[in-house]
Amino acid sequence: MKSKQQTAKNHPLSVSVVIPVYNEAENLPELLRRCLRTCNRLERPFELVLVDDGSSDGSRKLIQVAAEEIPGKVIGVLLNRNYGQHAAIMAGFEVAKGDVVVTLDADLQNPPEEIVPLVTKAEAGFDVVGTVRVPRRDSFFRRIASMMINKVVQKSTGIKMHDYGCMLRAYSRPIVDAMRQCHERSTFIPVLANTFARRTAEIEVRHQWRTKGESKYGLLKLVNLQFDLLTSMTTFPLRLLSVLGGIISALGVGFGVFLLAMRVIYGPEWAAGGVFTLFAVLFVFIGAQFLGMGLLGEYIGRIYSDVRARPRYFVEAVVGKSDMEGDLK
Repeated sequence: MKSKQQTAKNHPLSVSVVIPVYNEAENLPELLRRCLRTCNRLERPFELVLVDDGSSDGSRKLIQVAAEEIPGKVIGVLLNRNYGQHAAIMAGFEVAKGDVVVTLDADLQNPPEEIVPLVTKAEAGFDVVGTVRVPRRDSFFRRIASMMINKVVQKSTGIKMHDYGCMLRAYSRPIVDAMRQCHERSTFIPVLANTFARRTAEIEVRHQWRTKGESKYGLLKLVNLQFDLLTSMTTFPLRLLSVLGGIISALGVGFGVFLLAMRVIYGPEWAAGGVFTLFAVLFVFIGAQFLGMGLLGEYIGRIYSDVRARPRYFVEAVVGKSDMEGDLK
């Protein structure tokens, strides 16, 4: 029986590179040039799937022109408005035909040249190939936020990948097809992929400073991403809330026993002096209740969104046709 590596050698796996684009007109020409040059080095069928996520700076037009000028290699997926990075990637997955699907950001911080080692690793039989950015070229705040997210994901999934925030990753065709069958509105693709993966791996990749354009992730978006991440993949916050509620209740009972004992020992005059302490304890309880209500509301809101079953994105047009149209038929 032939090994997977031998099969790949005799019949090279086709490659799709899915790139979400949001207001990256300054980077697109160089991105396309470097991606095409890198993919040609692979010496196997490939396609570039550029997903315009409601750009307003001319990125959409550049994608349309590229799809017309480089037929068969560049495909443009044009969304009618901005839906977010992960929704845009899912839209790209619907169009991608490759046996190996690589996701890549359009900001050029992850060099397109790193596609080659990713594909090579994926061909060794791995379902998901993650990456670790070395050295990390981001602000101190971004690095701290990323570290916190990575720790939370590792604890929640049990899969120790070290850089879930890097979208330069490779997925096998079965994993992509499995993700396409998931219809939840809030999707964190690296985590979703790992729930289906049997064999995962990580490689180190270069990381560069952004030279053009601005980062699309400010403080508010990072906070929203953290909420999406926690509530889309695990019920751990609800369980943690139950534990915290039990601890606070036990402390409240213990404090009540302490107050009763002190009242017996020192008389009622001493108890009157603890009025403000009682108010402080009351505020702790109220705060815990509001925290619980907020978390429950977050989950109920997501249930509401999923029950409505509205499309997570709307594709206005797909321009260009892949050379690999018949590969999966």
